[in-house]
Amino acid sequence: MGEKQYRRRKRGNPLLSLILLVIVLESLATIVLLLYPRLTGKEGETKESSLTEENSRGEAFPENGEGESDPLADEGKDSSEMIHIRTQGEGKGLAEDGASIVIHQETDEEEDDSGKGSEEASGPVRILFSGDVYFSDYVLESYQDADGIEGILSDGYRDEISSADFFVVNEEFPFSERGTPQPDKQYTFRISPEYGKIMKEMGADLAVLANNHVLDYGIDAMMDSIKTLDSLSILHIGAGKDLSDARKAAYVDIKGKTFAFLGATRVIPVSEWAAGSSSPGLFSAYDDGEMLAKDIMEAKKKADYVIVYLHWGIERAEKPNEVQKNLAKTCVNAGADLVLGAHPHVLQGLEWIGGTPVAYSLGNFIFGSSIPRTALLEAVFTEGRDISLRLLPGKSSGGYTRMLSDEEDIREFCRYMESISLGISVSQDGSILPEP
Repeated sequence: MGEKQYRRRKRGNPLLSLILLVIVLESLATIVLLLYPRLTGKEGETKESSLTEENSRGEAFPENGEGESDPLADEGKDSSEMIHIRTQGEGKGLAEDGASIVIHQETDEEEDDSGKGSEEASGPVRILFSGDVYFSDYVLESYQDADGIEGILSDGYRDEISSADFFVVNEEFPFSERGTPQPDKQYTFRISPEYGKIMKEMGADLAVLANNHVLDYGIDAMMDSIKTLDSLSILHIGAGKDLSDARKAAYVDIKGKTFAFLGATRVIPVSEWAAGSSSPGLFSAYDDGEMLAKDIMEAKKKADYVIVYLHWGIERAEKPNEVQKNLAKTCVNAGADLVLGAHPHVLQGLEWIGGTPVAYSLGNFIFGSSIPRTALLEAVFTEGRDISLRLLPGKSSGGYTRMLSDEEDIREFCRYMESISLGISVSQDGSILPEP
């Protein structure tokens, strides 16, 4: 009986041997697959095919060109801290040299100056600034009649904006359909978020919200406006869910240079509009600019250039008042490289303070039915920290803003700007130079 049991066990051995053979063959095949790329020099092809397979399944992988990794995937970086935008064949003058704009949202955990600049490209950076923008009924009618931005802005202005590296506007209204108008306020503005597309068609890259109209319909409307701008990938400064948020600078890397933008207002109808430690609102400069000066000094550690846009002054006044002049000096002393302003609804003069240019008011750019004089301010930042300024003069009627083309009109505009400015000359092409 024992012998028969032994024979039965022995007759089962071929199946066990077959299983063992299969395991051995699979192991050998795995070893060959692992060694083959190194023996044949095709290791890189194996990796590339692996990435292609992952992408075909919809999984993300770095695809930033020149072997760069996606900044959103940087170790220790949350996607809310940095947005990277690379031009692909079109855009504000960046596609020609393959440059990119890198946008850093300020955080409380910046460790050093590593955010300064980018090694990707170099050369002059051209930034345009507008004054007040409001899509009034005249503007919306012009837009709708033309079925597009050409009903609002002339070819000349659109060409200048599209060829610039960056474009900053002062948004003098909220994008919202909520809220109630501020009591006892003569003018209250509000535009449906559906018209946010006009901002995008204009080419706006950054909107300044620190002004006396963004809260015309209350906190909800202001927050709707921020949400609308975010959805359009348009940066914003000067307003937020609390004071810390409203004070945040927008950091933008362009062609190897880092720019910090700060916005604040010295004009608000009631104190409740000012953001608090736990309340939404605007970045107020009613403390004689003390907080703003601190923010400028902090931004100076992280950026090559600090640009400050202020809402200040007296409506319809062609020249700045003492409050504007003192606040401008505070900004310059803190390290600002360029100071700009809006609110008077007319152009005000320019001057250099301690070597720093100050444009007190850029007036209205897109606003009501008639703007006798307007301009975009062009700032060109070159190597050696030189900043050159040029005015691109224009006028507006019926909601349509156009660049001046008549030589005599341009000459008259330049003479006028010289007459309301201090210590500058304006050439026929709009270039602004400080007098020696």
